[in-house]
Amino acid sequence: MNFRTPITIPKSNHPIDYYSKVVTIGSCFSENISTKLEQYKFQQYNNPFGILFQPDAIENVLLRAVEMRLFTEADLFFENELWHCFEVHSELNNPDREDMLINLNGILTYLNGQLQACTHLIITLGTAWTYRFSHTQKRVANCHKIPQSNFTKELLTVEEITTSLNNIQTKITEFNPEIKFIFTVSPVRHLKDGFVENQLSKSHLISALHSSISQLPSYSYFPSYEMMMDDLRDYRFYAEDMLHPNQTAVDYIWKHFVESHISYHVFPIMLEIESIQKGLLHRPFNPNTEQHQLFVQKLHERIEQLQEKYPFLNLT
Repeated sequence: MNFRTPITIPKSNHPIDYYSKVVTIGSCFSENISTKLEQYKFQQYNNPFGILFQPDAIENVLLRAVEMRLFTEADLFFENELWHCFEVHSELNNPDREDMLINLNGILTYLNGQLQACTHLIITLGTAWTYRFSHTQKRVANCHKIPQSNFTKELLTVEEITTSLNNIQTKITEFNPEIKFIFTVSPVRHLKDGFVENQLSKSHLISALHSSISQLPSYSYFPSYEMMMDDLRDYRFYAEDMLHPNQTAVDYIWKHFVESHISYHVFPIMLEIESIQKGLLHRPFNPNTEQHQLFVQKLHERIEQLQEKYPFLNLT
């Protein structure tokens, strides 16, 4: 008897290797992918402006970086003793306005360079629900805990999401013709919106994604949402909040990402890095013994051998 419904994921035509430069952006699941890429020491840059859930918010920061539209004082507001920006996550809030502007524009400049050199852009869409600030009638990426009475909640239509995705693909490809796109929908359910509302939101994202990417040759779709809903459809794969995938689920989804989107040529290197990482974490009872010193020496020799071939690897 078969108690699961595993999903077959085609192998990417443009797999990631250790010479690839990856930018990940989007919802909190992009953090999971980034953490794994960092664990195996791939060249990656994750969510420079913090977690972003909506397609239009992701479009906004990517195009702002490509076009180098610097942040100004008009983009900031002061609330609860901190300066905020509706376009970025609250982790970038700052008590000093000038420091915040310098930080935001520094990140923007760095992201511009990363996108110019990037080989793979991984975009994770979280929700189609968005909020419009009543005073300006502009949609925001983050409400920064301002009372909800100041916002109007809206559901992005499939057409609006498709337009955002098309804008991203057009502008980014013009900026960097070599870039490859990997799209996914976050497996995290946004149940604060409601059960039915969450499904409606995810369906809008999926419909728009497949409408947008169907004609793009340098893209791939990674079905993380479908894996969580159909393959891992049991609460033992969820964290305590019953919303986020737990570590077992993240590891399982990562395994499929590796098999479908990482070049098989680097699998031995990944295993070697994993072994070295375990060695670096090892804490002996007697660190001064000859046996442990020999272990440390061999470990550093293995690190040096890897860094000779991949100088950018940081394994210390």
